Amino acid sequence: MAKLSTELDRAFLQAESNEPVKLRDLFELAGERTFGFLFVLLALPSALPVPAPGYSTPFAIVLCFLAAQLVAGSPQPWLPEKWLDRSIGRDKLRGILSKGMPWLKRVEIFSRPRLAILCTSRVGRTAIGLTIALLSVSMMIPIPGTNTVPAMGIFAIGFGLLDDDGFISIIGLTIGAIGLALTTLILRYGYEAVSAGIDAIEEFVKGAF
Repeated sequence: MAKLSTELDRAFLQAESNEPVKLRDLFELAGERTFGFLFVLLALPSALPVPAPGYSTPFAIVLCFLAAQLVAGSPQPWLPEKWLDRSIGRDKLRGILSKGMPWLKRVEIFSRPRLAILCTSRVGRTAIGLTIALLSVSMMIPIPGTNTVPAMGIFAIGFGLLDDDGFISIIGLTIGAIGLALTTLILRYGYEAVSAGIDAIEEFVKGAF
């Protein structure tokens, strides 16, 4: 089977069509590799060093939905017909892929089947699914710093699933753990800052009146 970067280049970058790309088109392109393929592709816009705005929350919802199915043991993902008909402009997709293709190719150089039990066993896929679900929730939070690192984790984990490369999935799990720790810190200190601000306002009002 051709490498992911080759298939994406042929299907979207070299194709002359300007028709919007539907989610079902990505399903068809993924074939038997649907879970890993979709995790990689849906995480890519937010995982880029300069993320594509507007995709984190909607894509994270789909990622979380897919992760739940992985935990449930589904051999193939399922999405409602309404979701499958959602589309993205081909020019926007080409822009994302053009930025992400160098990263895809770098990972492909090192990716190969190893420690496959993590990607193929029931326990391994359950752990991966739970992690991706948590990372997806982090991506939904509309606060700077809670999107990019978790998306990078999902991207790497998905790539591991794609090639049965447990080593790359472990790297993704590690990145994901860092992302979740970062999100926890941001939320914690953000909460403390807001609480301190509210207390300061209350003190000011009491002093004024």
